[in-house]
Amino acid sequence: MKNILIIGLGRFGKHIAMQLNQMGHEIMAVDLNEERVEKVLPFVTNAQIGDSTDAEFLKSLGIGNYDICFVTIGGSFQNSLETTSLLKELGARLVISRAERDVHEKFLLRNGADKVIYPEKQVAKWSSIRYADDRILDYMEVDASHAIFEVEIPYEWIGKTIGKLDIRKKHNINILAVKNEGGEISVAISADTVLNDGSTLLVLGDYKTIQKCFHI
Repeated sequence: MKNILIIGLGRFGKHIAMQLNQMGHEIMAVDLNEERVEKVLPFVTNAQIGDSTDAEFLKSLGIGNYDICFVTIGGSFQNSLETTSLLKELGARLVISRAERDVHEKFLLRNGADKVIYPEKQVAKWSSIRYADDRILDYMEVDASHAIFEVEIPYEWIGKTIGKLDIRKKHNINILAVKNEGGEISVAISADTVLNDGSTLLVLGDYKTIQKCFHI
C-alpha cells in the first residue's frame, strides 16, 4: 500500500483516484473546485480544497510523505507546470504529470516531472492498433518499439506445437502465454504446447513483425 497525492480532480484525476482506491492505496486528493473535491470523497482517504501553485499550501500537505504525486490538472498548463516544479522543490519522491500536447511533455520533464502521461495520445495509439486489425484483441506497449499483443492463432498453426512452428527463431516473436476459450491463461509454455482452435496468444514483439507473422 502506498501514500499517493492526486492534484487535479477532473475526469482523469477522478478515474485515477477510483482505480487506486480499488487497489487499496491511501489517497490524498486536491483541487481548487469544491464540487470536484466532494465528488471524489467516496474514493479517497482525505481531500482538500486548495491552490497547488501556492508553495505554502503544498508544504502543509507534507509532500515528502507521499510515494507518488500525480499532477492531473487539465485546462491550465501553467498551473500544471508550476505545481510540478514546486512538488519537486519540496522533496516529492516521484512526480507523474499529465500532458495534453507534445510540447507540454517536454516542458514538464524539464521542470521536475519524473514521468509524463499523455492519456489522449496513448489511448489514440492503443485504439488505432487494437481496432484497425481484426486479429489483434488487445495491446500493451512495453517501449517505443515493442509491445505485448493478444492475437488470434493463424489457421495454419492450429493443432501444431510451438516447437514445430519454431516461432521465436523464424519470426523473432516470444510467446508469453496461451489463453483458452474460457479466458484462462497458461504461462507454462514449452516446445510441446499445442495451439488449439479458439485459443489466443499473448506475444511480445514489434508491431511490424506481428503484422507480418499473423497476416494482419
